[in-house]
Amino acid sequence: MTLVVAGLVVLVGALVQGSVGFGMAIVAAPVLVLLDPSLVPVPLLVLGLAYALLAVRREPADVDWRGVGWALLGRLPGIVVGAAAVVLLTPRAFAALLACVVLVAAALSVVRWRPRPTPVALLLAGVVSGVGGTAASISGPPVALLYQDATGAQVRATLAAYFVAGSVLSLAGLAVAGEVTGAELLAGVALLPFMALGFLASGPARRVLDRGWTRPTVVGLAAAGALVLLGRAVLG
Repeated sequence: MTLVVAGLVVLVGALVQGSVGFGMAIVAAPVLVLLDPSLVPVPLLVLGLAYALLAVRREPADVDWRGVGWALLGRLPGIVVGAAAVVLLTPRAFAALLACVVLVAAALSVVRWRPRPTPVALLLAGVVSGVGGTAASISGPPVALLYQDATGAQVRATLAAYFVAGSVLSLAGLAVAGEVTGAELLAGVALLPFMALGFLASGPARRVLDRGWTRPTVVGLAAAGALVLLGRAVLG
């Protein structure tokens, strides 16, 4: 029963991510933690990697490879901090800090600030994303905010390419820290069919969002992800 419930949650998250470019972890992580804490972060990172591979194949021409490179360069030190948080520290303080950073960025973008995917901004976003992705499986919002004015296809494809390499790096960092087990990897594999169904169902939603709804959806999901992290930090 737990597998079925977890699978349905992953399906909904995959539908969201296929439509916007990120969001599977935002939707799934809080529920999966309640169902079984071992489902986060490793199984969710496995699902994110598989999903990103499918997404890149669907819209390969729209990837901003330059932006992906800068963000990944920033993600490396973020992974170290995130892995250290998983091993040595309670994640509450890190989750709260990350949530506040993303919330401030989202609020500023709504008011007047429109961040651009410059090299410096991508490096900083990559660091924050690396911490969040490794410690809590939520890495999309910092990078997605920089592409809020891009086309829907570019947001989805660029984030997917970033998630492919980012998920591999985060899994490697957790493995080095001794936080990856065979059971966790198998749990991720068991949820893959649900993820695939969500991916297939996201086609119609993509066409709706591409009519001018990409930016508000990206900002809204980024804020939602930050609130999820903050809630986890406060409630423990």
